[in-house]
Amino acid sequence: MTPPKPDAALFGRLKKAGRIRLFLDYDGTLADFAPTPEHVSPDQELVDLLSDVADHPRIRAAIISGRRLAHIQRLVPVEGVLLAGTYGIEVQTPEGERLDRLEYEAVRPTLEDLKPQWAALIDGRDGFFLEDKGWALALHARFADPAETDSVLSTARQLALDAAEEGPADAFRLLGGHKFLEIGPRLAHKGRTVEYLLNSRPWPESVPVYLGDDDKDEEAFGVIQAHSGLAIVVAPTPRDTKADFRLQSPQAARHWLRQLLAHLNKGSAAPSD
Repeated sequence: MTPPKPDAALFGRLKKAGRIRLFLDYDGTLADFAPTPEHVSPDQELVDLLSDVADHPRIRAAIISGRRLAHIQRLVPVEGVLLAGTYGIEVQTPEGERLDRLEYEAVRPTLEDLKPQWAALIDGRDGFFLEDKGWALALHARFADPAETDSVLSTARQLALDAAEEGPADAFRLLGGHKFLEIGPRLAHKGRTVEYLLNSRPWPESVPVYLGDDDKDEEAFGVIQAHSGLAIVVAPTPRDTKADFRLQSPQAARHWLRQLLAHLNKGSAAPSD
């Protein structure tokens, strides 16, 4: 079922709630996709907007991204925002503390075994890109020949499954997407990350709201709704989704955040902790 566009009634509901916990994806949600995964260029307009969000006493914000934490730190140099990289494996708290939710050496040997196999598979093939996130490996085929993509990704998937079998039992999972394949820890899961953050950093009487654009974000939508929250998908065209509402683009998502701030600022006093 295709969800509707957020309306004025939603702003009224959120204003009445008083406290809002915003969980935000980055690429495809707040910003258009970068030319390559290694392209890290902060958007000052977005940085300013997120600074306003972080400064609002009724909002606590978190960025949950598939990017590595080091990238998110450069893209969102905003104090007071929780940053979660690699789907939440590596976290920087609003206070600036770094938390790794898994032992690095528990997963890295398997990835080190797989990395040269994937590299050899795409060697000499145009349009493929192997990204090493430290905690995960991702194979991008966004600019690859469609006729070649399916075969390469199919082979890459089998190589990853074989590598995972040789590693710690049930330690890894594969993530897919459009012309994309990734292997990472099972804990690299946005739904589990949201659950972890809601439980470990409670904020009584707050309403959780999640904005995201892809299947990794869909894994968090159900968790948000189970906590009486709201899920908003960012998608240019209607599609099946668990989300409650839909925004058409990152630009629309930014506009919605500005509208939210404006509604919250209309004659309201900040709630006490």
